[in-house]
Amino acid sequence: MLVSTAATPVLRLRSAAFGYDGKPVVTDVDLEVGRGQVVAVLGPNGSGKSTLVKGLLGLSEHLSGQVEVLGVPLARLRDRTRIGYVPQRHTLVGGVRATVTEVVDTGLLATRPWWRPASRTEKERVLEAVEAAGLGDRARFDVDTLSGGQQRRVLIARALVARPEVLVMDEPTAGVDRASQEVLADVLHRLADAGTTLVVVTHELAALRGIVDRIVEVDTGHLTFDGTPEGYAVHRAEATRLAGKAALS
Repeated sequence: MLVSTAATPVLRLRSAAFGYDGKPVVTDVDLEVGRGQVVAVLGPNGSGKSTLVKGLLGLSEHLSGQVEVLGVPLARLRDRTRIGYVPQRHTLVGGVRATVTEVVDTGLLATRPWWRPASRTEKERVLEAVEAAGLGDRARFDVDTLSGGQQRRVLIARALVARPEVLVMDEPTAGVDRASQEVLADVLHRLADAGTTLVVVTHELAALRGIVDRIVEVDTGHLTFDGTPEGYAVHRAEATRLAGKAALS
């Protein structure tokens, strides 16, 4: 059995393809993500970026190629709590009353029988995750009284409570105002500084400036860029130049 070490990539993909109902959406993916890296996954709507990251979580089909997560082939990864996931959603609950700590505690249900109450240690972990998400002063608030940005941070805390080795987020700053984006960015900055591996699908790279150290671009189901933010700026400028030239020809 493969064992994850500090030198082992958190994610390793070779000629990987993912999709739905046997139909590929993203193909020929070669990608490695090292421990502690903060990677932004960019691309237009329908490009395949969400399908790619969902494939790492078993939420889209792995159709071909090799995929290793934390040094283990994807099909043999049993402990899914090692990967945290923050989905893209604008509301956390609908008509169900629950406090911030109650929602965050659900992130531990995969690690204990549903009928067993949380232990003292688990309650401490819930409070640590709530604090890490900058919600310590809202721990006992009903989540339906929180703003959209605060609810997004509750989802981050819920993902963090199981202490995952890599955190995957789908559009964490989407649909919230600028002030909330800045607070979310501060939370992500602190996670990155603590060495958490982050893979963030986003349309709003500006909100993550200073946090991301690598950018992967997906377009029409293929990786079209993999490099630094500085390199990506050059890549986009060249793409814009070529598009303008084509429009004039």
